[in-house]
Formats: sequence, structure tokens, C-alpha cells
Amino acid sequence: MQREIHSGACGVPVGLGGRRVQRHAQKGVALVVVMVLLIAISAISAWTVRRSMMGENMARNQIDQQAARQAAESALRDAERDIMNTSATALDNASCARGVTEFNPNMFRATCDLGLCAKPDAEYDTVNWSVATASNQSVAEPWWPESKGGRWNETVAQKPDRTAASLDTGHCSFTGGVPFGTFTGMPPIRSVARQPEYIIEVFRRKHVRINLDESQVTSGGEFANQWSTMYRITARGFGYSPKTQVVLQTIYFP
Repeated sequence: MQREIHSGACGVPVGLGGRRVQRHAQKGVALVVVMVLLIAISAISAWTVRRSMMGENMARNQIDQQAARQAAESALRDAERDIMNTSATALDNASCARGVTEFNPNMFRATCDLGLCAKPDAEYDTVNWSVATASNQSVAEPWWPESKGGRWNETVAQKPDRTAASLDTGHCSFTGGVPFGTFTGMPPIRSVARQPEYIIEVFRRKHVRINLDESQVTSGGEFANQWSTMYRITARGFGYSPKTQVVLQTIYFP
């Protein structure tokens, strides 16, 4: 028995064999459509995952930044306690002692020994961040980093370790930033990459915060024309990563 196969005008087989060829063609088109849909779904899924990861990273960075800011705020308060509660002997849980019962301008030096910094007033008029370098300290402010001629060094190993279980009393001759709690005995801040630090600069001014009677200066001066002492505190806090840092400043009148 012979099977007849007829061809159409374009030479395409018809009949049983033609239907089989047409069915294969339809399956090929479906495969292409499915592949396109899979690629599209994969791309959308990858974009969604990336967006989620980006949002998570942004949230983590914001939390890290906030932790560093709170640490810097704590260091500012710790510096105020250091100024007001200076002791000749080490306070409870403190690693070091100031050796005096009251701050005086002679304790402040250009080298920022124990975090106490001094700079001639005339040099403040010439400070210039753009030209300051590690070897050009005359145009830098003490609270700037060492790379810009400042005194905020990174010699962590030469300073008291406030995260250790026992007090580190063998590093009380450092320069630069004061680790949190070194002189006040405050417990270390947990979960941060590094304890916050502070430096204190001293200034002497006249006519500072005169009271209503305009006869006295509230910052240690007895009369309006008397020199009074004030301090500029700069604190640097660290987050969960040592690369996350926040620097805060305040002017403090005892």
C-alpha cells in the first residue's frame, strides 16, 4: 500500500507527514518563549536581590554611623569629666592619673601629651588644610590627623587598652587622643571596633559669658576684664568597623 504525499504551492508537505513537521515547528517556538520568560524572571529576581542587599547595606551603614556618633558623644562627656574631676591619683577603674587636682595652662603642650594640646593664638590665623602636611604643623590645628600636621595619631598600641579585662596602667605616657575612660574610670563601650578618643585644647579669653550685672566672667574670672580659661574638646568615635568614624567638637567652660 502506497501513501501519497502532496505538496502545496510552496513545496511544503501536507498530509500526515506535513502535520508531523508542523508540530515540531510549534514545539520549537514554545521552547524559545519559555527560555525568554526564564531569562526575564531570572533578571528580575537578580535585580530584586541586589536591591534588597543594597537596602540592607545602607541600613547597616546608617546603624554603624549612628554607633560611631554615640561613641563620640560619650567621649565628649568623658572629657568634661576629665576636666572637672582631675585627680592626683588614679580614680577607680582608671588606667592613668593626671597627677594634679586642677587643670592649668602649663599642662597643655604642642605635642598633645596625654591629650592636652596647645597652639599659639597667632598660628590659628594661618591654618590651611589644603597645604598642611605631616611635616608642616605650623599651618595645622591640633585635632587634625597626622597626615595633615595634626596630633591625632594612630599609635593605639602605645595607649592604655580600655577593652582588656584588667586595667592597662603601663601606657600612661602617650600623646594624641585619650581613650575613653583612661582618666575617669568609665567602663569601655562595647561592640565598637575601637574605644572613642578625645583631645582638649586650651584658650584664654576676656569678656567671656558676662553675666547680667556685667561685672564677672562665668568661666573662672572674677571681673569682666580678667582672663578666663575655656577648652575646646574634639572627640572621635568609631563604629562597628574601624573605617566608620565621626568627629564632634564642643567648647567647654568650667
